[in-house]
Amino acid sequence: MAKKSKPLLILVDGSSYLYRAFHALPSLTNSQGTPTGAVLGVTNMLNRLFQDYATNRIAVVFDAKGPTFRHEHYEQYKANRPPMPDELRSQIDYIHSIVRALGLPILQVTGVEADDVIGTLAVQARDAGMEVVVSTGDKDLAQLVNDDVSLEDTMKSAVTNTDAVVEKFGVRPDQIIDYLGLVGDTSDNIPGVPKVGPKTASKWLNQYDTVEELIEKSDEIKGKVGESLREHIDQLRLSKELATIKLDVELDVAPMDLVVGAKDVAALQSLYTELDFKTLLRGLPEAGDIDPVVDVTAPETRYETVLTQKDFDAWMKTLKAADTFAFDTETTSLSYMTAEIVGVSFCVTPGHAAYVPVAHSYMDAPEQLDRDAVLNALKPLLEDPHVAKIGHHLKYDAHVLRNYGIELRGIEYDTMLESYVLNSTATRHDMDSVAKHYLGVETIHYEDVAGKGAKQITFDKVPLETAGPYAAEDADITLRLHEEVWPRLEAIDELARVYSDIERPLVPILLDMEHNGVLLDIDMLNDLSVEFASIMQKLETEAFNAAGQEFNLGSPKQLQQILFEKQGLPIIRKTPKGQPSTAEDVLAELALDYPLPQLILDYRSLSKLKSTYTDKLPLQADPDTHRVHTSYHQAVAATGRLSSSDPNLQNIPIRTSQGRRIRQAFIAPEGFTLLAADYSQIELRIMAHLSADEGLTRAFAEDRDVHRATAAEVFDTPLDEVSQDQRRSAKAINFGLIYGMSAFGLAKQLNITRHAAQEYVNVYFERYPGVQDYMDRTREQAKETGYVETVFGRRLYLPDINARNGQRRQYAERSAINAPMQGTAADIIKMAMLEVHDWLNESGVKARLLMQVHDELVLEVADDDLSHVRDQVVSLMCDAASLNVPLKVDAGSGANWDEAH
Repeated sequence: MAKKSKPLLILVDGSSYLYRAFHALPSLTNSQGTPTGAVLGVTNMLNRLFQDYATNRIAVVFDAKGPTFRHEHYEQYKANRPPMPDELRSQIDYIHSIVRALGLPILQVTGVEADDVIGTLAVQARDAGMEVVVSTGDKDLAQLVNDDVSLEDTMKSAVTNTDAVVEKFGVRPDQIIDYLGLVGDTSDNIPGVPKVGPKTASKWLNQYDTVEELIEKSDEIKGKVGESLREHIDQLRLSKELATIKLDVELDVAPMDLVVGAKDVAALQSLYTELDFKTLLRGLPEAGDIDPVVDVTAPETRYETVLTQKDFDAWMKTLKAADTFAFDTETTSLSYMTAEIVGVSFCVTPGHAAYVPVAHSYMDAPEQLDRDAVLNALKPLLEDPHVAKIGHHLKYDAHVLRNYGIELRGIEYDTMLESYVLNSTATRHDMDSVAKHYLGVETIHYEDVAGKGAKQITFDKVPLETAGPYAAEDADITLRLHEEVWPRLEAIDELARVYSDIERPLVPILLDMEHNGVLLDIDMLNDLSVEFASIMQKLETEAFNAAGQEFNLGSPKQLQQILFEKQGLPIIRKTPKGQPSTAEDVLAELALDYPLPQLILDYRSLSKLKSTYTDKLPLQADPDTHRVHTSYHQAVAATGRLSSSDPNLQNIPIRTSQGRRIRQAFIAPEGFTLLAADYSQIELRIMAHLSADEGLTRAFAEDRDVHRATAAEVFDTPLDEVSQDQRRSAKAINFGLIYGMSAFGLAKQLNITRHAAQEYVNVYFERYPGVQDYMDRTREQAKETGYVETVFGRRLYLPDINARNGQRRQYAERSAINAPMQGTAADIIKMAMLEVHDWLNESGVKARLLMQVHDELVLEVADDDLSHVRDQVVSLMCDAASLNVPLKVDAGSGANWDEAH
């Protein structure tokens, strides 16, 4: 892997790119007649940069609108420059959108030019020990060139270093300002000295070195050019001032912050399609793929594979002397309950890491240290809460260590969570993705050492010559990630608190919940599978009769033929490939008028429940304890919500009878009861808090049925006369609007006309004007800052909030409204989990947290403690956060999860 001694920063002069691309390419348009030449030129030049330079630090700098400080000094500055052509102006938004979709930071600073921002960053980067390449065609920037700063002209494939400046201008880079002051610049209307051209300027500067020395000895200059010099000394000083790039612009970012993000492939696909850039479109990876970036900033690495007691003792001495160290385990499985430790790795200093193999068992494997001896030696250190551990997804390592009698403490820095809290949407948060995003490092992937698919081997079979560097790199990269990401996180107080007060303390709680597992009635699930299979067979027969022939109910192609070709049902929507859609919402709409779509929906629903739950859950449960152990993920959902997998406990339907029967298979052991505590209408309460709307706030403060209260307002009906249908409509309005539902969507949900739905929406906002104000205000703030925040400071970045593409922009606007509520709800239940868990540990009651499902906590409680635990859990959840309206919790209990509701 190639290394360079200094990190590399590329600064793109975006304003130079704009004009050069516009004038260099013919007047191109797309099929709609929209000018596209400048967009294509800039995009090609940026892609060329990606090819030519292996770095993940690239920023694009544009001139901001409005006058600069130079206009204040000289009113005629750039006065002779014609206004930007409309044909170019119309392309700027497209260019900015593509730059953002490529993952590149954009900088525009009011009151200065792009040159000044570039100059400031170049100086800061050089002082920070970085190498800088400025991509531009502007000769003025030659004044920045030195041993660490060079210019690159993408159009001409030319690099300008110190020697090239001397060759081109006849003066050194540090004399360029004086040179420009003498010759002037017609494009910027910098006057210079009349009669002084490039040759004269370079001749004088070679003789006198500086303009100041030249002015002092101007009497020595003979002829008319000397007279012109002496007559225009003030003009020379002004010209030099105007040509001088400002190197101390106040910026909100530092060079190390200018990290390339993941490409938004979907956005690029949309833009390239709209602009008819077919070649660029063909060159895009699949959505979700990330182009590789070679590590050019890493320190020289020294990875050790520890096979002797002497070397292990030396590392133990190093670890004991450290206040913190990075740690990782290598195991035989991703299943934390069954995984066996194959080796451990650690790192104290970036670039220097060790792997201690303890259970590699392939043929001719070298002798390794005893696993029990290694773990026993590490146990006091790993259990010491005063020694901070750094890891990536440390919950998994803690699980595996617990299986060996070690309780991992001092879980201080988890780089997966650091990345997630800093920016949940910038990248995926697995180590490979985060390393590429923040460090520009292409790590060794597991598949590189263990193979893929059916041929993949477990890690204990991987030879040490490849296993060692892979495992040691994990610890090294983890430490380097922490040193890169943590300072950024720490610099934003609100995000640092989200990490330190919510996400990090939640790790041991989720660890306990996962380890506890949930007891299943295996026999009941097996019986349900048989029953579901019988019902599915009947539904299949009914579907064949309705269709007039047999067909594969799981085949969209055959279903398209039956529904739309044979039966002639109306086509509601088409797929991207132009085929009639058979998606669930389409079938649901068709089912209102035709019998076959409903049969298909019923069959699909049962099939999914059977394959996902009744068939699979018994296989996922521990064969001895009959407990199933899910994995809770903190770094997946962008809004902060937890998700779960293997099995996913958060998607078991509660509104269908079959879904509730599956929940009945989640049971309490003898002598215990399941307690379910669920926040009531928490997102609407958060909306009341955020909007401070008087009507909504009053409804919650008085503990009224908020849907009935809304119905009374919208339908202008006395509260005690509101019908169930009116309440149902009001509920759809309440939740629909906070999720960004349009009048069209509301009309479909309520089965009313679009006009009637719009009337409901209008009346709603008349009655709750604070909600409308909040939505408008939030959208505007999001457009200005690029993100929204929860009540507790968690951020959700919205890169499409200013997108030209209306569909993407509208989705971002809906997210801007909804994310603060979803995110705040996620924060609140996490804080409640912290409170409940602490109380359970301190009180000594026989109860434990089992599950977190959306806004609900499920506990396993001893029968004798049930009443006390229920009261305390409800109280702790209600007090977990202080809003302008009270939080309300509904609690129920029973022998199984369904009964607890």
